[in-house]
Amino acid sequence: MRALLDLILPRECGGCGVAGTLWCARCATQLAGPPVAVSPRIDTGVPVWAVGAHGGARRAAVIAAKERGRRDLARPLGAALAGAVRQLRALGELDPPELAGLTVVPAPTRRRAARARGGDPVLAMVRCAAERLAPEAVRVERALSFGAGVRDSVGLSAHARVANLAGRVRATPPVGTVRSDCVVFVDDVLTTGATAAESVRALAGVGVRVDAVLVIGVA
Repeated sequence: MRALLDLILPRECGGCGVAGTLWCARCATQLAGPPVAVSPRIDTGVPVWAVGAHGGARRAAVIAAKERGRRDLARPLGAALAGAVRQLRALGELDPPELAGLTVVPAPTRRRAARARGGDPVLAMVRCAAERLAPEAVRVERALSFGAGVRDSVGLSAHARVANLAGRVRATPPVGTVRSDCVVFVDDVLTTGATAAESVRALAGVGVRVDAVLVIGVA
């Protein structure tokens, strides 16, 4: 059956396109590097970290997951997020599980975009990251949503992105989160920091303090 499926839908790496595998060892190595500190153009008010620059396997995998229906890429991207969390804990940037529970809040997405993509790719990779962090019980909270009037941010300047999102990211108090939790906001790509900044602000408005922002790549 696997051979038949390969004839109909040939397997290729979501990071580099090499045939015969859905995710090759070379691309896995690219996503396994240490997280890097980021200073976005728009201040989020909390530390921002990235798995790496938005290039190579990271960029290709994010595009394939969002625009080409490669739902299987949620696993390697989720593994990269889980690895980054472990390394940030080892560096003392995030509290270890012995001191605080971990709540992960995925970035909001427009409903139309999620329907067109067959689901929310950021939510999918966050759930995969939570699985990789087992046996720790990681809370994944869909606490953020976009209000009416939010446009696609592609092509917008930093100022226009801020105006587009101002007051339009809505937050609901995460049901499972307690005040002692370490809360991490996760997105796939950080461009200006507008989405992260508005999301951190919205969560603060419902009593949730975000400890860090973590993204796959920085454009």
